[in-house]
Amino acid sequence: MFLAMPLMIINLLILVSIIGLFVYLVILCIKALKKYLNFSNGRSKKSEIKKSLGETLRDNRIRCNMTQEFVAESLGVSRQAVSKWENGTSDPSTINLIALTNLYDISANELLDKINK
Repeated sequence: MFLAMPLMIINLLILVSIIGLFVYLVILCIKALKKYLNFSNGRSKKSEIKKSLGETLRDNRIRCNMTQEFVAESLGVSRQAVSKWENGTSDPSTINLIALTNLYDISANELLDKINK
């Protein structure tokens, strides 16, 4: 009888520690989920910036009466690359961005000012 009592207490302590560990893991999962959801808001802001860069590039190309094929041939890239830049799927490299500003006869500052606004 006296031996059963300490075993019950030990079992109870083990059960309480397992429940505590489970609650702690649930709390960690909730914190990670909150962090992930907040990070997805940052991704949408980044896509808005890329979209505005693409729109600016497209507006300048249209202003200069150029096709995507002409721009691609002038820069030595594929037409699909120019399309991706204008859609915001990817960004042009620094060298290509400088070449675009020269082709569109616009300074890099003017291009970047239009993006920020």
